[in-house]
Amino acid sequence: MALSRRSFSALAGTAALGLALGGSAGTGASSAYAARELPTGPPPPAPGPDGRRHTVAFDRYSLLVDGRRLVLWSGEMHPFRLPSPSLWRDVLQKMRAHGYNAVSVYVAWNYHSPAPGKYDFTGVRDLDLFLRTAAETGLYVVLRPGPYINAEVDGGGFPGWLTAAEGVARTDDPAYLKHVDEWLGHVNAIASRHLLTRGDGTVLLYQIENEYDAHVDEPTGRAYMSHLYKKVRADGIDVPLFHNDKGRNGHWTPGSFDTGGEQGGWLYGFDGYPSPSQTPPDWGAFGSGGKTGGATASPRTPGFIPEFGGGWFDPWGGAFFQGKGYAEARRTRDAAYERRFHLTNLANGITAHNVYMTFGGTSWGWLPAPVVYTSYDYGAAIAEGRQLTAKLAPMHQTGHMLRTIPDFAKLDRAADVRAPGLTTYHLRNPDTGAHVYVLRNDGEQKVSSTLRISGGDELPVDVPGRDARLLVTGLRLGARRLRSATAQPMLFMSAGRQDIVVFCGRRGDMARVVLECPEEPLVTRLSQQAADVWADGLLRLTAPLGAGGLVGARVEGDGNDRPLLVLFADDAASLRLWPYDTPSGSVLVYGPGLLRTAALRDSTVHLTGDTAAPAGLEVWGPRGADAVTWNGRAVETVATGADSLRAAAPLPGVPKLRLPALGGWRARTENPESAPGFDDSAWRVADKKASHSTTPVPEGRPVLFADDYGFHYGDVWYRGTLTDAAGLESVKLSYSTGTLGLLMAWLDGEPLGTHRMPAPDNSTIRKGTWTDTAVFEVPARLRAGGRHVLSVLVRRMAHDQDGASRDTHKAARGLTAVSFAGGAPKAVWRIQGEAAPDPVRGPLNSGGLYGERAGWHLPGFPDGDWEPVAFPRAEWRQGVTWYRTTFRLAVPTGVDASVGLTLRDDPGRAYRAQIFLNGWNLGQYVNDVGPQHTFVLPNGILRTRGTNTLALAVLSEARTASGPGRVELTLLGGTAGGVPVAAVHSPGR
Repeated sequence: MALSRRSFSALAGTAALGLALGGSAGTGASSAYAARELPTGPPPPAPGPDGRRHTVAFDRYSLLVDGRRLVLWSGEMHPFRLPSPSLWRDVLQKMRAHGYNAVSVYVAWNYHSPAPGKYDFTGVRDLDLFLRTAAETGLYVVLRPGPYINAEVDGGGFPGWLTAAEGVARTDDPAYLKHVDEWLGHVNAIASRHLLTRGDGTVLLYQIENEYDAHVDEPTGRAYMSHLYKKVRADGIDVPLFHNDKGRNGHWTPGSFDTGGEQGGWLYGFDGYPSPSQTPPDWGAFGSGGKTGGATASPRTPGFIPEFGGGWFDPWGGAFFQGKGYAEARRTRDAAYERRFHLTNLANGITAHNVYMTFGGTSWGWLPAPVVYTSYDYGAAIAEGRQLTAKLAPMHQTGHMLRTIPDFAKLDRAADVRAPGLTTYHLRNPDTGAHVYVLRNDGEQKVSSTLRISGGDELPVDVPGRDARLLVTGLRLGARRLRSATAQPMLFMSAGRQDIVVFCGRRGDMARVVLECPEEPLVTRLSQQAADVWADGLLRLTAPLGAGGLVGARVEGDGNDRPLLVLFADDAASLRLWPYDTPSGSVLVYGPGLLRTAALRDSTVHLTGDTAAPAGLEVWGPRGADAVTWNGRAVETVATGADSLRAAAPLPGVPKLRLPALGGWRARTENPESAPGFDDSAWRVADKKASHSTTPVPEGRPVLFADDYGFHYGDVWYRGTLTDAAGLESVKLSYSTGTLGLLMAWLDGEPLGTHRMPAPDNSTIRKGTWTDTAVFEVPARLRAGGRHVLSVLVRRMAHDQDGASRDTHKAARGLTAVSFAGGAPKAVWRIQGEAAPDPVRGPLNSGGLYGERAGWHLPGFPDGDWEPVAFPRAEWRQGVTWYRTTFRLAVPTGVDASVGLTLRDDPGRAYRAQIFLNGWNLGQYVNDVGPQHTFVLPNGILRTRGTNTLALAVLSEARTASGPGRVELTLLGGTAGGVPVAAVHSPGR
């Protein structure tokens, strides 16, 4: 039943509800907290599994955790795209260290469900472990289990078996909802154990559906969303729910569907992926407003972007980035892009922000949707091999700023200001009086201008081309007040006996900071480059950024009890500054390439982290801290005048790493299925007459669609036994695949030829289903009467997604029709695809090649009788050849080495290879299409101290020579440090 305001307000403050509901009754409704607007105050502490009940609420400004304002600065990663659970901690720690306070995760239905009624959340699919790890890392979780997720994965996340099931997906069709309820029930049983509200985890928000825009104004759409909402609530999920509007349409705002009488549990969110060539749009306070204005579609809930482009995906052939791959995506969506667009969002009142992707990872096995290849690097701030990139600088600076300076959680639009040559935004915190200015340069050339700030002062500002700056005035820094600064504040914290503020900007900038100091202070310059002048109650500090790392000055004796350490950092220096909160107080570390953890025990600050090269170490810590350890080893330190401990010698870097050359290859050809005498009696007879597919079944012919016979991933074989085939002149094979699908045919064991779908161009990049008919002439010697066997191999690639809610994931895969010319043979068809799903590696790991069914990809398979070969190869044949070798790595203990496999050959050679490492299908290489040549081998699956089995299943088209050419291991990056990595279970034969 609906609650009165009085009864609801009472509940909202108790542990029982854990959720302040706000907004679902319509745009006029507001959260309980919004009824008494909360003042600006300290943000909530970092979350963790603390065993305490918490409340989660929101008003028009921000999310509220236990009544404290929270700016959500989240990054997207998908555990299913990193099949090594130990490395989840690595990526999450890197995100937390770089300023993110939350991780957003899709949960892919197809990854967990090999068959109706069967669900697997073990091993690499252990959602419970991921949520525990996120909580232990101190990150909130935004959970997004669909049921439809899109995400550039096969079927948009729908399991393969759903393609052959009754019911219209993404509607209120009872047959579909039965499966949905089962899926969500399994996810929610896990998620409910990790809710922030219950103190057992850090799940803060929960999304239902994704980019659902097909039935918004129809009863079926509203009923569907209502069903999902009520199902999730019935399963005990009591945090705010939301949807991700595809673009800015005002779809699914509060009050747009029935929530069962519950008010206040629904947030409006929208996504956006603006092009680097686009002027950053105003999707909020400075925009056009209204239903399609972004945040203005729901004025009583905080501005929320569940997906904002931290890069972009790349299709087969690389048309988006001119064949240059994700390196080009990262170049065009660089740090300046991130600054310009994210600061514009912040100015527009977006206080719940998720960057898609922050770590893209790998669409390994048969996971990728038709629109992408194996790598899902995305041009993200953390590369696919887990390397840190320069794109992290603005995320790092802004994230720590939002986490440590509470003024940004509550900003109103203020009086317009001008800085000639720049786009300007002016905001003000109504409680603290702090002013925030975002200055954006949309031109190509640097702009030097002047900004007249509140109070009449003028600030000189320089903004590089296609970049932006954030300035603040009137900001409280503990007991002091900042009059103005021409550099962005990165953090403010207390460590030990002093306060610390960091200002950041581009290398070569001159930072100018003005502090209100009624009494003349004692200023200790910690760097020769810093300068100070006090007059008229104002202390003016100036420092060039990038001149030898950190530049700083210590201010005391100005009537305040606590000294203030003012530090200046350019981008490079800021990426070596690491704040960390411990139960004993805050720690600030400067020097290493990454800080993972910090803890104070027995007056010693225990630090763990990474170094790539020798690095200095300086630590500001709680009172009483007089010693430091790094990765378990004592560090000799000296005390400094900045009240810090500085290492007497640099921390060691990573030793030189050497990878072995790959040799000792053995080869074996396969496709015995093409031989007329092959025993196919155990194969499924393809004799169905009807299908739930959206592809029509040819009248009077059997269903040949692979999914209808339980074969959902990878290659599929057909064998047609033909009788009465006298005079047969040609065979027409109609088939349907994802992007780059391929078909090969044999008649009585003799190759008829290969047909393939074309590589996509700019007009067909998003095409999810490709259909064509291959016509093969029958050689005269095979036109006699009697029994003939037509064998067909189809590489189906992937199921289409269902973004438009038209059941497009059900489009057929495999053969769709077979016809003949010159004869009218009778045909009995049998079909064979993948074997039973690998119980460890899951349903998306293997397809229907003979070698896969026989275990040729698995470690321990006896290949001693295979032919010894060397690369490069130049074979001319139609079909599949397997290559296997083993190699041993000996990466030193305490070193994190990221390793890839690189394949290169003459680009005119038409062949493709599936890559199996220790039985795990880590990707597909298409030599003449690309653009991917290097495939990440994740540690855990890769034995960095042990023996590995590498297998390549090479599919050759016979129209060109087939490789492989060069195949070699590539070092993608290495650091001293890392996280302990447990071996991923890789059963063999």
